[in-house]
Amino acid sequence: RSPVRVLCGSNWSLVLQGQWMLEFYAPWCPACQQIESTWESFAKESEHLGITVGKVDVTQEPGLSGRFFVTTLPTIYHANDGVFRRYRGSRTLEDLQGYILERKWEAVEPVAGWKSPSSIMMHGMAGLFHFSGWIRQIHNYLTGTLGVHVWVSYAIFILATLLIGLFLGL
Repeated sequence: RSPVRVLCGSNWSLVLQGQWMLEFYAPWCPACQQIESTWESFAKESEHLGITVGKVDVTQEPGLSGRFFVTTLPTIYHANDGVFRRYRGSRTLEDLQGYILERKWEAVEPVAGWKSPSSIMMHGMAGLFHFSGWIRQIHNYLTGTLGVHVWVSYAIFILATLLIGLFLGL
């Protein structure tokens, strides 16, 4: 059993309390695969360090990756009682431990309030990422299950966008 806490859309707010290190990864990402064993080792030391170590699979949680505005993989955040800082240091076990033990995170500028994952702005961004995943599922259903040609699927989305725009314009 892994000591790494798996976070999803329903339990992400756990990171708002206490001290966390959180990794955003994708199973297909070579760089993410490369640090997987280091992240597990780091999590095994988490009790000694006084933190909780978590991870988020961006392929399964597009809304959560939108809330944190993850654009590169792997992305690591430090959270301390709801104050978030992006970790940009080396991905070795020693450097991750040093970041916590030596309180190096205090020298890192926190994420701006409006870009904080708990802000209303990023709540909306999470909704947009979730919506884009829903659109992708519809596209895959149309093309994969129903056998609709890809360009016909695109035409359906274009027509739907125009009709929704006209309706909202009225």
